[in-house]
Formats: sequence, structure tokens, C-alpha cells
Amino acid sequence: MEPLKSRAPQVPLMEKRWAFPMVLCWILCAILLLSTFNKPITSNTITTLFSSPPPPLILSNLSSPPPSPSIPRFAYLISGSKGDLEKLWRTLHAVYHPRNVYVLHLDLKAPAMERKELEEKVEMNQVFKMVMNVHVIRKANMVTYKGPTMVANTLHACAVLLKKSKDWDWFINLSASDYPLVTQDDLLHTFSSLPRNLSFLEYFSNLGWKEDQRAKPLIIDPGLYKTNKSDVFWASQRRELPTAFKLFTGSAWMVLSREFVEYTIWGWDNLPRTLLMYYTNFVSSSEGYFQTLICNTPEFMHTVVNHDLHYISWDRPPKQHPRTLSVADAVHMIDANVPFARKFNSNAAVLDKIDGELLGGRRNESFVYGGWCEGSPACTEVGDVLLLKPGIGAQRLGKLMDHLLGGNSGFVTGNQCK
Repeated sequence: MEPLKSRAPQVPLMEKRWAFPMVLCWILCAILLLSTFNKPITSNTITTLFSSPPPPLILSNLSSPPPSPSIPRFAYLISGSKGDLEKLWRTLHAVYHPRNVYVLHLDLKAPAMERKELEEKVEMNQVFKMVMNVHVIRKANMVTYKGPTMVANTLHACAVLLKKSKDWDWFINLSASDYPLVTQDDLLHTFSSLPRNLSFLEYFSNLGWKEDQRAKPLIIDPGLYKTNKSDVFWASQRRELPTAFKLFTGSAWMVLSREFVEYTIWGWDNLPRTLLMYYTNFVSSSEGYFQTLICNTPEFMHTVVNHDLHYISWDRPPKQHPRTLSVADAVHMIDANVPFARKFNSNAAVLDKIDGELLGGRRNESFVYGGWCEGSPACTEVGDVLLLKPGIGAQRLGKLMDHLLGGNSGFVTGNQCK
């Protein structure tokens, strides 16, 4: 028997088979990496990646997701009541842009003929027929300011807007008594530089007098089950403040991100529905529902900016409705740097002043001039909807955004909903 001989260790057959391909692969990867790092970045490459963006809004210390460089879209609800048809029509023309989508609503208090006339005016407008972005709610809702029907009407409009288009970025609710202080080109230009997840709504955690006069009383709103408008019924019983969530209050006017609107409609954790049932018996629920919802949802509470982007003047002590604005308020409105103001009377002189000095001199039945406008007369045809021509309004609005989102603001320091 042959004695065992000592032999050198053998490399397994599979290692021998794969050794050369692996070495060759490493060499090819190294060559590709070197060629990538050494390739110069040409001006054509930059143009392809960032083709003609608008000048960015400078927001110091903004601690939120990076903004999208594209031009956003807004989804508007413009609502009115009896006698508001002409005011609503004028406000619509003042805030119109082909990129946006609009829902118009005249409540049940308005005569059926007014709602029919509104539908016909939309159907006959050449630009609206061409773009098809203006929609009228035909089955009107009863809306009472003190009860929950205003919240229900807002949610209805949000659902319609989500069904009509999912391409918009922010929801804005206006009444026929609102009016813009900047052009849509100004607004679109400014919001192009903002993170799409931001929501703008005024909120307070200290309820003050509202705790005793709004949170604790119980009411029944006949608008939920009657076709004629009437005041709310007051129950003799009162309730304590909830412990499952914290109440917030603020303004009924807001700019909400589409992401938050989707959450409000779909409510995958049920809080939107729970709060909706709670606010059914709450006085002026439109001034608390959305604030309480966003500030009790960890996913969204740090995306809220404490401002309703409106100029509103109140009496002292405040009444249920704000003061009606006039020419005497023009300087204060402009100095506020906000995009909207309320409330205005129909065909008030101050509206003509806003048209002439802030909106480019538009007339009552025309659109506000923007980069999209073509045809003769101007804005009778739709041109390039991506062409924006921002003006002095964009500069004023940019100052407001720097104030709200920069420096030591509550937004940057993460102190929202306190």
C-alpha cells in the first residue's frame, strides 16, 4: 500500500472557474467609475435637469422637505349664498388660471334661478369651455355659519376636486366676499418654491372665551335636515372639554396641502370622522375642525403654518362677522403682504382700486392678465400655461413667506400646535 504523501492544499474547482470573470468585472467597474467622475458637466446637462426654473424664494433655515421645482396647481372652492352670483363671478375671474381647478357653489338659500344662471355663464364662457376646469355643484347644500354645514360643504368640495383632478397641490377656500390682492402668476410663482406638504391655517390652542361660549354648549343645526335656513337650536345641557384630543380654534379660511386633504377625506386612522361627529354639535365648527384635526395628527402637525393668508379686519370686541373693507383699508391690506382679503361688498370702489393698482388694471368681466393670456381682447385665448409673469405682488408675498417660514419662526423651530 502506497504511503500517504503530503500535498499542497488545492483551490476548489468552482473558485478557479469564477476567479478570472470576477477580476475582469472589477476592472470594468473601475474603468466606468473613472470615466464618470472625469466627465465634465456641460451647460446642456444643466439645462436639461433644471430647465428655466423661476427664481427661488429664499427661506432661511427652512427645515422641511425640499420643494419641487415645478409650477404648482391650486384647487379652489368659491362659495356664495343668495344675491352673491355677481360677486362670485367677479372673484372667479380675479383668481382664474388655466392650470388650476375650480368648484363653485351657491347654497340652498340662493334661488334656483341664480344657480341655473351660474351654470349657464360657465357653459357659455369660451375659456372655461376650452380648458374645462370650472365646475358648478348642481345639488346645492344648506350652509349655516354657526353649525357644521360649512365644514360639510368644504369636505364636499374637496371630494369633488379630488375626483375631477388629482394633479393639484393646494386647496384654497374662498367666499364670494373674498378678493385677491395678488395675481395668480404672483401666487403660482411664490408657491413654486415651497414644499408641497405645507398647509396654511390660523390656529390657537388657548380657546379663551370660545371655551365657554362655543366648546361647552351643545347645539343642533337644522341645516342638516331642513331645506330652509334657520338659526341653530341650543340644548340646555353642556359638556366638558374632550380628553382624547386637544381642541384648537382659528380662521375658517385656509390653504391646505393635497396630502392633508386626502387624509381628511379618506381618514385611514378614523380621527377625521371622529372629529366630524364631535363638531356636529359645536358652535362655529368651521373655525375649529381643520385646526383640531391637523394639530392632533403627528404626520401633519409639523407641516402647518400659523396663518390663513387673509387680511381680515374685526371690530373690537369682535362680532360674528368681520368688518366690510373699503378704500380706507387699502394701505393696511397692501402692507399685510397677503394674497387674499375679506369681506367686500359687491362692486365696491375698493375692488376697482385693487383691480387697477394690484391686478394689472383688469375690468369687471375680464380675467386678470397673466403669462397664459393670448388673443384679442387679451385673455380670450389660452397660450402657454407654464409662462408666468410675476409682478410686485410676488415680491410682497415673498416677504410674507420669509417671515412665516424663516428665521426663528415657530415653523422652523418645530413649535407648531402648541
